[in-house]
Order: sequence, then C-alpha cells, then structure tokens
Amino acid sequence: MKDLLSVRNLKTSFMTRAGEVQSVRGVSFNVQSGDVIGIVGESGSGKSVTAKSIIGLIQPPGKIIDGQVLFNDKNLVTLSDKEIRQIRGNEISMIFQDPMTSLNPVVRIGKQLIEVIRRHSAIDKHAARQRAIELLREVGIPSPEQRIDQYPHEFSGGMRQRVMIAMALSCNPQLLIADEPTTALDVTIQAQILGLMSQLKERTNTAILLITHDLGVVAQVCTRVIVMYGGLIMEEGTVEEIFEQPRHPYTQGLLKSIPRVTSGGRQRLSTIDGTPPDLLNPPSGCPFMDRCSHAGSICKTMPHRTDFSNHHHAFCWLYESREGNDAKWREGEPT
Repeated sequence: MKDLLSVRNLKTSFMTRAGEVQSVRGVSFNVQSGDVIGIVGESGSGKSVTAKSIIGLIQPPGKIIDGQVLFNDKNLVTLSDKEIRQIRGNEISMIFQDPMTSLNPVVRIGKQLIEVIRRHSAIDKHAARQRAIELLREVGIPSPEQRIDQYPHEFSGGMRQRVMIAMALSCNPQLLIADEPTTALDVTIQAQILGLMSQLKERTNTAILLITHDLGVVAQVCTRVIVMYGGLIMEEGTVEEIFEQPRHPYTQGLLKSIPRVTSGGRQRLSTIDGTPPDLLNPPSGCPFMDRCSHAGSICKTMPHRTDFSNHHHAFCWLYESREGNDAKWREGEPT
C-alpha cells in the first residue's frame, strides 16, 4: 500500500543564545491510510516538535534543518506558507493538548467552527453553520443547535476537547495529529474521547498520529508504536510486538514503570535512573547510554538499525553481531 505520509531523516533545531538545541535529530517513519500510530517517550524526547514540523508550525528560533516530509508525494518542507496553509486544517488536522489555548475565549464556538469550514470549503455561511451543528452532534455534544452559540468557558474540559475534534474533522482530513489529547481529562472523559477517535477512524479511514506519554492509551487505540528518546527513534513496531517483546532497554524501562493491577500484592514501581540527554550538546552515540544497564564502550557510537520483523526494529548494539566488536565490548564491559 502506498504511504500517505513519509517522514525522512527529519532534523529540527532551535537556535538559542546558548547554541543549537537539536530537538529532532534524524527521524524517519511512514504512515498509511487507516493507521493509528502512537509516538511515546519522556518529555523532551522530540514527540511534539516532530508533529509540529510535519505541518509547518515550527516558529523562530526553531527551524527544520534537514529532511523531507512527503504527504501524498508532496514535500511539505519546501512549500510556501500559503501552500502549507491550504493543507493544514484541510488535508492534515491537529488536536492540541489544551483546548483552551486553541480556542479563542471571546469568540463563540460556532463562529470559530464556521470560520474553519468556510476557509477550506466553497459554501455560504448558512450551510457552514448547519455543517458545524452536524459536527458537534457527531462528536457527542448534546443540543448542538443551542450550544453552537456559547463561548468556550461554558463548556467542560471534555466538551472543549470534543469541539477541537469537531474542528479538526470539519474538512474530512486524511491525517489527524493528536498531541496529548486526553492528558488534562479524567479517565471517564478520556475513554470517551479515545472511543470517539476510534469510531471516526473506522468510519472515515483517517490516519491518526497520537502523541502521548501514556502507554495505556497506546495499548487501547494504536496499531503501531514509535518510541522516541533524545530526538531519535529508539524502537518501532506493532502494539503487540512492543508490549510483548520490547527490544530496546529504554522501551523495556518504560513498560516496567507501568503499574499493573494483575501483579498481585503490593509492588514497587520500577524507575529509569538518570535524566534525558542535553540536546544542546547531544551524545554522538546512543542517547540512552548513560542510563542503560547494558551499555558498553561500543555504545559511544550510534547503533545501527536491527530488524526483528517487517514492522519491528530497534536501534541498539545489543542485537548487532558481536563478531569484530568483542574488543569494543570488553573495553567497556556492560554492567
């Protein structure tokens, strides 16, 4: 099947007074129609910067240094601001973490929805209003005919997030990017929002790129998982492969930190000692080396990709052939 989105060697940096912060350092992955891909990792791993780079929302001092973002074979990195605006909100939509920072608090919900619809559709104001009401009803907002004329502060957090989903889906996008869409919501509303996104994906075959730190959410709705750390992809695979056979030590550490109700009795949660790397001066080798119990001196050089199946691969020296590398491992024997 042809890729809807192909990100190739994407590098995004922020030019600060202290120097260049290399937030994304060469990320590559593909998305096909109907995929639900979760991008996980600690704060600062490059998840949100990757998403914003895809749709051209990196603002100065940020800059895409290298790479391609191919959407329907069109390189979004090379497009003008006007050209990318025609795609953003129309063919690619994004849901942000906090709807109150995305919705104008002094403008009625309906006016904001209608503005998005009319920007990308050749319909009059009345037809756009009817479309907005249908969208609010579709995302589960009761009495949409009345609520369309209310302000954002008159909606609960979960309802505001539903409005954002309605806005994102107003032009039937081919790709929906959701950046921590349920973080600020309680578990009941979170389940409703995730269920809504799954239903919409099944109905429209929209591809979803879900950015989150919640592995429970990933297990519930995603088909594939990308694990990021230090601005790089550490591991990628199907949900089953990542949860049942995690290969990279970082992925294993993330999974061990999840509380399990089936473990029986009281159990101390596992943690990953240390802190993420400084991306102002990123390491030349594996970024997880200083926190990894398996690290040897060979990890001072960047590991190659090791494939375990058609969809499952990791970047770790543990799975490289030891032939020719034994001396390097003995020099800094894994702990």
